[in-house]
Amino acid sequence: MQIILLEKVVNLGGLGDVVKVKDGYARNFLIPQGKAKRATEANKKVFEERRAELEKAQAEKLAAAQALAGKIEGQTVQITRKAGVDGRLFGSVGNADIADALKAQGFDVEKAAVRLPNGPFKTIGDNQVEVALHTDVVATVTVSVLGEH
Repeated sequence: MQIILLEKVVNLGGLGDVVKVKDGYARNFLIPQGKAKRATEANKKVFEERRAELEKAQAEKLAAAQALAGKIEGQTVQITRKAGVDGRLFGSVGNADIADALKAQGFDVEKAAVRLPNGPFKTIGDNQVEVALHTDVVATVTVSVLGEH
């Protein structure tokens, strides 16, 4: 399916690009989330009329993400969980726990933005975590998992 991207999408293209994607990806993800429209002649004309407005909105999102990244960068989040004597947690610390801890500190971060490439943390200790605030903006946060007996 041919679509017009209404914002930058990772590994796909930037604002205004006309790309071919699988039908299900377009119908189930890109179009419902407002990231794309079908590449019909009518939609191309509407997009060209709204291009400046969309570029301005994208620039504002990028600026807001960069401002938030400046505040979050280098922050330390402490999360306490029950742990055994060997330092292993009873359970784990996932991206939702980290997002909630950041919200408690006053940073509005979605759980999908917290990247845990090796999965949830299952031991106590300090870990570096990337928070993707925008497709182009990534901040690093230290998560300190503390154990309680």
